[in-house]
Amino acid sequence: MTETLPPPAHLRAVPDTTDTEEAAVTAPVAVDNPKLPEPKVSTEKRKPVLAGWLTNRRDFLSTARHTAANAGYASLYHGVRAPVYAARLAMMSPRGACRFVVATNRWVWDREAAPLRDHAVRNEDVEEYMRLSRLRAGRVRLRGLVTLVAAVFGLAFALWLYVLAPAYLYAFAAGGVLLLGLGGGEKDTPVIGPAVLKTAVQKLTGSIVLRGLDSIGNAKVSAAIKKGGDMNGLRFTSEITRDGPGYRADLDLPYGVTPEDIMEARKPLASGLRRKVGCVWPSPDPTEHEGRLVLWVGDKPMNETTKPAWPLAKTGQVDLFKPVVFGNDQRMRDVAVTLMFASVVVGSIPRMGKTFLMRLFLLIAALDPRAELHAFDFKGTGDFGALEPVCHRYRAGEEDEDIEYVVHALRELKDELRRRAKVIKGLPRSRCPESKVTPELANDKALGLHPIVAGFDECQVPFEHEEYGKEIEAICTDLVKRGPALGIVALFGTQRPDAKSLPTGISANAVLRFCLKVMGQPANDMVLGTSMYKAGYRATMFSRSERGICWMAGEGDDPRIVASAFVDAVAAERIAARARQMREEYGNVTGHAIGQGPEKSTGADILTDVLDVMPADEKAVWCERIAARLTTLRPEAYEGWKGENVTTALKPWGIKPGQVWGQTDAGEAKNRRGIDRADITAAITRRDADRAAA
Repeated sequence: MTETLPPPAHLRAVPDTTDTEEAAVTAPVAVDNPKLPEPKVSTEKRKPVLAGWLTNRRDFLSTARHTAANAGYASLYHGVRAPVYAARLAMMSPRGACRFVVATNRWVWDREAAPLRDHAVRNEDVEEYMRLSRLRAGRVRLRGLVTLVAAVFGLAFALWLYVLAPAYLYAFAAGGVLLLGLGGGEKDTPVIGPAVLKTAVQKLTGSIVLRGLDSIGNAKVSAAIKKGGDMNGLRFTSEITRDGPGYRADLDLPYGVTPEDIMEARKPLASGLRRKVGCVWPSPDPTEHEGRLVLWVGDKPMNETTKPAWPLAKTGQVDLFKPVVFGNDQRMRDVAVTLMFASVVVGSIPRMGKTFLMRLFLLIAALDPRAELHAFDFKGTGDFGALEPVCHRYRAGEEDEDIEYVVHALRELKDELRRRAKVIKGLPRSRCPESKVTPELANDKALGLHPIVAGFDECQVPFEHEEYGKEIEAICTDLVKRGPALGIVALFGTQRPDAKSLPTGISANAVLRFCLKVMGQPANDMVLGTSMYKAGYRATMFSRSERGICWMAGEGDDPRIVASAFVDAVAAERIAARARQMREEYGNVTGHAIGQGPEKSTGADILTDVLDVMPADEKAVWCERIAARLTTLRPEAYEGWKGENVTTALKPWGIKPGQVWGQTDAGEAKNRRGIDRADITAAITRRDADRAAA
């Protein structure tokens, strides 16, 4: 018979004392097996031997520069005010002289021991008084002698200086006056004040962190804090440490609470920590479980902290196939982005830095001499004007002629997209194993597979155009879906992120997403992706003063907060001039940069149009008749076409004319060159299959 172990105390059923005769006490099944082995899995994190600012070159230089700047400023500040300090000390020197005389008199006559002698007299302690009197007599004799010798030698030294070196006497006298002035000063009114006023930032401690968490109003967190934490899962997992220009605290939240719950209460948390909201940045730890919170509290708000200089501001060249630094996180660490093989969406309300971020990405692309730039500013203010010297296509404005220019440029990109698909398809597998553009293929000028970067600021303007809006949307959607694999990067920026301004085909397929401040959940999820707001990644938490700060999604496993590098118009012009020089050396100055615009194509699809003018009951039609029908169908596209124009236009699609028997308008039977309708339908089928495969 097997012995049954009693269940643990916390799992035992409690008997119903109200009716003990009828109630049956049933013990629940024990779930804690005392023989269950431990997993014997643990993680270790070694603390750094040296402080972080000593091991990081940038932090060390920043600390050294800060210290040297303060020292230099203090020297200059006090140096300018030295005459004022001297005058103040001179005015206080009489009082200092009096204090010196009084103090010397007290020292010589042993005034400090007078209370002891008075005490002996009051107690009629003759022996103690006589001992103190003898001690005073010895002190007065010695001190008087020292004072007399100092006075005699001091006077003699002064006379000697007066005879031999009077200038030194004046210097000693001035020094003496200054010293007496120091002695005559008051403690509450110092002569020399601080050159740099410091406002001490309170050190982050565990009690302050718990106070902040308690203030957010989360019932589970508040209950865990009141009960001591450990029984509910709330505990610090490591010591609070310095991390860059701030403090970092790692802690496990109570069971059922996630970092997203803390992130959405950032303002109450900042109030509880007594910091500005720009200093407080709670976030999850992607390397740990879902209840681990990393609380980083900066010394200053992120937008007030001095940022490191952008590495590419003065020197450097870019390879778009590799990560490029474009900003910093809360700890002022570099954050990089890889633009190739991705489409980009940037969204925010006005005046939050969206256009600056778009221009920064285009400047990064400009510093890759292989890249071809298309910059379209539909705001019309010329924010991309600095890029004109390096742009293949450039336009600023929203007038009809501007939109028409962009349409022609996009039609060129559409044709280029098709051409690249054919080139990639025709390459051997050894050169193109993944059926996409690689750095090696981009370097081969003969293939023409260089990177192409097209930026559309205020993209809602062309998408909503009455005449060309649908066509622009269709081409841009195609660029987003097929362009990344073929070396084409599309950037879209809008201050109105909704389905009409940012079509779903674009927003759903963009890989890189940057969301600066927005006002609500729909706009937030339109830019960052579905359910991002619910997951705690909320660009609504940014304040109006936090310009240039955004959530970045798509680079790495989890979204992260980034402050983009600030490059104003003047700096952008300098960078563009450097990029132009690199492009001239590489031989890639084309299009708008040399005064050439896009060809005004009609966007007509020759295969589709030919099929439209060939009814199903006609197996073959003469080329000259096809040209006449095309002219009637689209006069703006096919005006003046003849039979040979049709032959030339269909040749790239592998369609060759043959002899077709027919009748002229006069009823005369003849045999002329014509096109078989079956060849047209076959070419369209092949083309559509190629597009789908790409």
